[in-house]
Amino acid sequence: MSDKITTQTVPGAAPSQIRVNAFAMAAPVHHSPGLWRHPDDRSLEYTSLEYWTGLAQTLERGKFDALFIADSMASNDVYGGTYHAALKVGAQIPKLDPIVAVSAMARVTEHLGFGVTSNALYEPPYPFARRMSTLDHLTKGRIGWNIVTGHTTSGARAVGEKALTPHDQRYDIADEYLDAVYALWEGSWDDDAAVRDRENLVFADPAKIRPVVHRGQYFQVDAIHLSEPSPQRTPVLFQAGASTRGRAFAARHAECIFVSGPTPAVIAPVVADTRRRAAALGREPREILFFSMATVIVGATEEEAREKLADYRRYINPEAALILFSGWTGIDFSTWDLDAPIRFDDRTQGLVSALEAFSIADPNRVWTVRELAEHNAIGGRGPVFVGSPEQVADQIEAWVDATDVDGLNLSYAVTPGGYADFGTYVVPELQRRGRFKADYAPGTLREKLYGPGRSRLPQTHPASGFRHGAADGAQRRAV
Repeated sequence: MSDKITTQTVPGAAPSQIRVNAFAMAAPVHHSPGLWRHPDDRSLEYTSLEYWTGLAQTLERGKFDALFIADSMASNDVYGGTYHAALKVGAQIPKLDPIVAVSAMARVTEHLGFGVTSNALYEPPYPFARRMSTLDHLTKGRIGWNIVTGHTTSGARAVGEKALTPHDQRYDIADEYLDAVYALWEGSWDDDAAVRDRENLVFADPAKIRPVVHRGQYFQVDAIHLSEPSPQRTPVLFQAGASTRGRAFAARHAECIFVSGPTPAVIAPVVADTRRRAAALGREPREILFFSMATVIVGATEEEAREKLADYRRYINPEAALILFSGWTGIDFSTWDLDAPIRFDDRTQGLVSALEAFSIADPNRVWTVRELAEHNAIGGRGPVFVGSPEQVADQIEAWVDATDVDGLNLSYAVTPGGYADFGTYVVPELQRRGRFKADYAPGTLREKLYGPGRSRLPQTHPASGFRHGAADGAQRRAV
């Protein structure tokens, strides 16, 4: 269960609605290693399309905002210096391409959004831009992109790199990648370029379509975008960087930011600093939505929820949790004493924020390796909220108010039952308190997040500079 939380509220202010995404991975293990053995868990069905379509329907019944699907190219080979330990327990390996199932999930839902992960360093921007436009068309504007830059040497080797690109340089490359895809999505086609004139045999007006010419340090593009404008043009932009350089990147680009940590003392400063950075760039800081990782174990009564937790703990695998944490941080915890304190190492090129969260981010908390393994064994790096519907709602409200996040990226102990329980027990209680939507708003994912008529990125976003005729322009916009 989470530590005690002190709330920070503004007197007289109406309570904000809490948003919730489901957090998953197309793998036998995401953030609860060992729980795939539980008889109620269906993680091993991750290779089945029926699992994903059924999950999407469960989430839409619970009025989740989106399914946020994590991914990486990593083979998780840090712990013990080999991928054998990760393979043995299914610790985020093997894993499938998360994009492929989205069309099928969209077919059986009407409102649920889909945040898919793709690496800005490992695929050229041109084919990726077309793939996301395709998904945005086929989902009727319900697609989001979780922008990642890679953090593992195994992933770098897999795509032909000799070594992992240094941490901050990865974000420099991603900045340029975003410029290239913005130009394709926002600047190549006018909204009315695809005229579909049957009488005059004209599908598209070439005068309203322009090639993108991008000559950058890392990427080259010289072509028109292969897709006509999709409902959102640019997908909703998710990002998860909480390091200093990651915050700078997120403040420029991200609409939704995923943060993770065990206490509000870890989360709140990241949120506040990123909002300040966004404001300094001329963006509206409150329009950047923060989602914090958390896990909920709920029952009709507190006793029922505690019994579930005790049952789940019979299946946890603390060593597998260390295998995951080693892969995220690039530090081999198989060589550490279990009672040794976690110390920050500024030489790491892995997920800096993951290591910070359990070392220097909270000066009042010293974590040992053993404590980290036990904490991360259910639900990953965030808190676990346990209790009756009322108790869990209390904990969620307190967490959201103390951290200034806008909602949760909800991990699970068992799937899809954990999500079904949340929809059955917690959503009605949050609705009763006015903290959760009564129903989905119409329109695209961006409209559901920001309101009607907001399918496209606002003028305050840097992507707007790549639109044809934009006054300020950009050095590498479409021409």
